[in-house]
Amino acid sequence: MEKGKIIVAGIGPGGEEDITPAVLSAISRSDVVIGYKYYFRFIKSLLSENTLCIDTGMKKERARAEEAFKYAKEGKTVTVVSSGDSGIYGMAPLIWEMKKETGSDLEIEVVPGISAFQKAAALLGAPIGHDLCLISLSDLMTPWEKIEKRIIAAATADFVTAVYNPKSEGRYWQLYRLKELFLKERHPDTPVGYVRQAGRDEEVIRTTTLADFNPEEVDMFTVVIIGNSQSYEWENKIITPRGYYRETDNKEISVGQEIMMRSFQTIEKELKNRDIPLDKKWALLHAVHTTADFDMETVFYADTGAVAGLYEQFAKGKLRTIITDVTMVMSGIRKGALQRMGIEVKCYLNDERVAAMAAEKGITRTQAGIRLAAEEYPEALYVFGNAPTALMELCTLIRKGKAYPKGIVAAPVGFVHVQESKHMVKPFTSVPKLIIEGRKGGSNLAATLVNAILCYDDAEQLKPGRDV
Repeated sequence: MEKGKIIVAGIGPGGEEDITPAVLSAISRSDVVIGYKYYFRFIKSLLSENTLCIDTGMKKERARAEEAFKYAKEGKTVTVVSSGDSGIYGMAPLIWEMKKETGSDLEIEVVPGISAFQKAAALLGAPIGHDLCLISLSDLMTPWEKIEKRIIAAATADFVTAVYNPKSEGRYWQLYRLKELFLKERHPDTPVGYVRQAGRDEEVIRTTTLADFNPEEVDMFTVVIIGNSQSYEWENKIITPRGYYRETDNKEISVGQEIMMRSFQTIEKELKNRDIPLDKKWALLHAVHTTADFDMETVFYADTGAVAGLYEQFAKGKLRTIITDVTMVMSGIRKGALQRMGIEVKCYLNDERVAAMAAEKGITRTQAGIRLAAEEYPEALYVFGNAPTALMELCTLIRKGKAYPKGIVAAPVGFVHVQESKHMVKPFTSVPKLIIEGRKGGSNLAATLVNAILCYDDAEQLKPGRDV
């Protein structure tokens, strides 16, 4: 007897127009076609009168495979059909496993088809333009514990993620859990698209955000696609850029800035609390980036609107001078930003008058520097990254009515009087303040907080480092 053959073919997501020529050829030359009875409605017109059709209900995959081997052993060409692509949650793996387990010498041919996630992606625009993964929420064959690990991995690794089998009559909570897990790793504005009955008469297409995504609008005939951190919505479509425009769009972005942008994206994902005002978050991201210390989330304090308000004063020319306690802070403030905004930074530590005043008054040189600065620039932004005595001196001058700072960045570091100096500055409620509380601080931190203020107009796009 002539040997038969088993063809495993994917008939696409729905419409006849999405069935590939190779699959059409396979079906037309088959003696027997086997599949889930629902699928025959999509290929009925392709079957010849002599084709034997064997349809089964759901969860009868093994029975279909056994039927295929039975007829193929009789010398017939048998096509086993799956929706979408037969290798993606389809019949192809089962057919190959059965061949292996039975020791059959029958020829197996797998003919790929257009997968449901590909069709859904095309209808949604271009959401799968970069690295992606597919996850099925069906726990019939896979324990939920393993599925949840895969969800976490996909969310953490920033994969565009297509979700199959998102819900069923008995499986109602899994999609809610997936959303919860993704929100721990992705921004709430991450684009989400879902397509029901892709390519069929009942087709429904929706785009939303991760935060607004409603699992109740999804059923077992729906494919959900969650974008990555670069995905965006435009004209009701979702686009995930591959990077072809990067060279053109980013021609003014240096390598250093691009690294900084990626770092900020990573930091934001790892914050314990992302739901804070944008201006405070912007300064906090700079602080963590400079120190690699997520404890900044605990010790960084900012008055409401301080960053945004100080930026506005600089931008409108109402504030033109920054005073620092030490030269290291002055060195860390970006020269490009200062030049762009017409701002002058001064440090009096090396002023020839300082040593004489310090000796005469019995105070530190940084205290003397602040006294001189307050005489000449009483309304500057005062920035402290080293000396608690200098910050305490400014507090005394404010109380005496000899200084009227437009803002204070308080980040002295050390063990003596450091915490007290930061407590002393807080009662000045009319002065916008940024403070690194406790013992932590330093010139680098003070400078980066100033840089955050000077480039606050880049915060909305999370695009740091313009002046790097």
